[in-house]
Amino acid sequence: MAGKRRRFTAEFKARVALEALQERDSVQAIAARHELHPNQVSAWKRQLVDAVPEVFAKGGSRKLAKEHEAKIHDLHAKIGELTVERDFFRRGLKR
Repeated sequence: MAGKRRRFTAEFKARVALEALQERDSVQAIAARHELHPNQVSAWKRQLVDAVPEVFAKGGSRKLAKEHEAKIHDLHAKIGELTVERDFFRRGLKR
């Protein structure tokens, strides 16, 4: 059976992705050095490259903040909806 799933901080992901972007070493060498799968390093590199235009977009940080706030609002609404459903079904089972 596999061990616990590892979680990485955003700083670690950024450091590894920047290292891969510099292309001083191969993706395989970077992955081995950080004990990661090469596909993971490539995915983080791709995410970094895809996010770069947003950094330089005019008002990009405000746009990202608004999107983030909207996403949080939607998630809170979903949590409320699921809580109501759970309570409804829990009351129904007690009868």
